[in-house]
Amino acid sequence: MGPDQAAALLDWIRRRPRGGERLHAFFATLYYCGPRPEEAVAMRVKDVTLPGPDADDQWCELLIHTATPEVGKQWTDTGEIHEERDLKGRAEGETRTVPGHPALTRILRQHIEDEQLQPGDLLFQGETGGILAGSVIRRAWRNARKAVLPPHVFESPTGKRVYDNRHTRLTKWLNDGIPPAHVVDWAGNSVPVLLATYARCVEGQLPDLKRRLEAAGDLPELPDTG
Repeated sequence: MGPDQAAALLDWIRRRPRGGERLHAFFATLYYCGPRPEEAVAMRVKDVTLPGPDADDQWCELLIHTATPEVGKQWTDTGEIHEERDLKGRAEGETRTVPGHPALTRILRQHIEDEQLQPGDLLFQGETGGILAGSVIRRAWRNARKAVLPPHVFESPTGKRVYDNRHTRLTKWLNDGIPPAHVVDWAGNSVPVLLATYARCVEGQLPDLKRRLEAAGDLPELPDTG
């Protein structure tokens, strides 16, 4: 999923008559920071650190510490559809922080203001103030794809799942030259999983790598001792 496609999809969601602005903030967070959807829906307002509007550095920071996947009422002790869990692949109680692009800072600042959210509130809420339902998320994403993408692209695997926003971000980080150690720290993967999943997605770096190798120079010429 390329930047132009992502921009068109997010814009369509933003213009959605029912809850569009709220869902746009959610999908923008997936696109810019790459959390798993079940991690994003668990975030609270206090988990977002926003710079002041006049600060020179407009990058925000997200604290990811909980996931609430949908497991079905019959599988939870509370009878709720979602179950709160620790982060996938992390020790109990472990957290991670992810930098958020200034574009996301603007979106989240406006979202929090428009929704009049308090620090302890869920950052992304359903219409009744509860957790944002997976069915709503999936329906909005599917409708956006159907409205925006040509039929042959809509039927293809391109951005087919909500989760593909995460794949797009991780791939972009790697293609932009972010070291894998930083990517796994932000994404919550292990290095082996990251490289096994995304190694073939990395492209466009060969010219830059050639320039670096060339800048290192040839072997030094030794004086002629003959």
